[in-house]
Amino acid sequence: MKKLCYSTLEEQGYEGFLLKNAPERVLQFGEGNFLRGFVDYFIDIMNEKTGFNSKVVLCQPIGTSQFIADMINEQEGLYTLYLRGFEKGQKVNNKRIISCVSRCINPYQEFDTLLACADNPDLRFIACNTTEAGIVYDPACQFTDRPADSYPGKLTQFMYRRFENFGTQAGKGFVILSCELIDDNGKELEKCVLRYAEQWNLGEAFINWIRNENIFCSTLVDRIVTGYPRTEAAALCEENGYTDNLINTGEVFGFWVIEGPESLKNELPFAEAGLPVMITDNHKPYKQRKVRILNGAHTSMVLGAYLAGQDIVRNCMEDEVIKTFMNKTIYEEIIPTLTLPKDELEEFASSVTERFKNPFIDHSLLAISLNSTSKWKARVLPSLQEYFRITGKLPACITASFAFYIAFYRGVRLEDSGLIGIRKDNEYTISDDRSVLEFFAAHKDDAPAALAHAVCTNQDFWDEDLSLIPGFEEVVAGYLAAIESAGAYEVMKKCL
Repeated sequence: MKKLCYSTLEEQGYEGFLLKNAPERVLQFGEGNFLRGFVDYFIDIMNEKTGFNSKVVLCQPIGTSQFIADMINEQEGLYTLYLRGFEKGQKVNNKRIISCVSRCINPYQEFDTLLACADNPDLRFIACNTTEAGIVYDPACQFTDRPADSYPGKLTQFMYRRFENFGTQAGKGFVILSCELIDDNGKELEKCVLRYAEQWNLGEAFINWIRNENIFCSTLVDRIVTGYPRTEAAALCEENGYTDNLINTGEVFGFWVIEGPESLKNELPFAEAGLPVMITDNHKPYKQRKVRILNGAHTSMVLGAYLAGQDIVRNCMEDEVIKTFMNKTIYEEIIPTLTLPKDELEEFASSVTERFKNPFIDHSLLAISLNSTSKWKARVLPSLQEYFRITGKLPACITASFAFYIAFYRGVRLEDSGLIGIRKDNEYTISDDRSVLEFFAAHKDDAPAALAHAVCTNQDFWDEDLSLIPGFEEVVAGYLAAIESAGAYEVMKKCL
């Protein structure tokens, strides 16, 4: 079979939307599955629906091999994207050829080619997802590096080239859309860039240009992108009649919140394209909604569900007790603590259940269990505290989820790979910071009440003493004893 490219599609008589030629108005630091299944998908839809007429030039943010860039360039930026799952109760499997990507640059081999993109007067937008570790200030980076090792360093070098060319013209700065999974990602990126500008003595005029002519947008991204479907790829290529080494897959659900000025709605016509993208002056309530409802539901449900015998999320949604436990947690204990309108919260919660039922994703409970201590603190503890503040009562399911967490972490021996726990006759590996695993290993023989006390009072975990929440330690100890005597499934039933 021929490789996917424009001539191959022309030979096939392909009639779907394609944009072969357009100005490169977007630079994207990140060539991975997520951005290609999220940001580039949205841009492709805007090209079709609104005449956005923009190509995206990709840049590898780290010094990996040339292999991925070569694959993208050999396919002229084209790839097939499958978005699959449940939507409004119906099973969905959507296929689209994405044609917004023009090329991919490896800056470690083509640094001048990257910098030349800054000379393009049409370039307006920069999107990035360089992982949580990407937005860091590394003082070892120098302006003369080719390129700077850190992503903010590369961006500063790129922006200075732009400033040299267009620094006296209004409107030639960038709209920067940061998609990294850290708090205030756009603001943190801007801080790093300004630090480099000062460290490298690039001048007060450049610093003022950074602040006045560029918009660093903090954003919230929400879509599971599952990437290249190794077990299905050959069959999909056969079905399509072309070889595609860049097939990408993800869930149907997608939501993007961009914090920026009202003027962005005209520059980025997401609404006109009918896309689930919100431009707002404050993204934090939406981040709170995602963390508390989606991530909080995962963290509060999966450990108990695993102890109850389940292994993947989808099967949990087919068990009436586990599904009802999760829904009670969301609708009765989490949503009442949030500030967005109730109907918006309940609509989002409904989508969570559909996402968890996705027949195309085998989401392992053990994979989700990774680092559950910090996850419970960030995703669930705030709901517990706010619920108690509002009602003066303990939320039954959330409190039980803390007991499930302790029971899951009650291991039998500590190994290099992690703390080993036992579910019935099978062993499983508990993965977390070494200090967390060592703590639980030291308390593995504690009685339920003593173990509950040790965990609740561990301020290294929670930054506070949870035993000071009236009745919490006692109820957790009771749940823990019931888990050990009757099992997690029976405890879930009692919460209902």
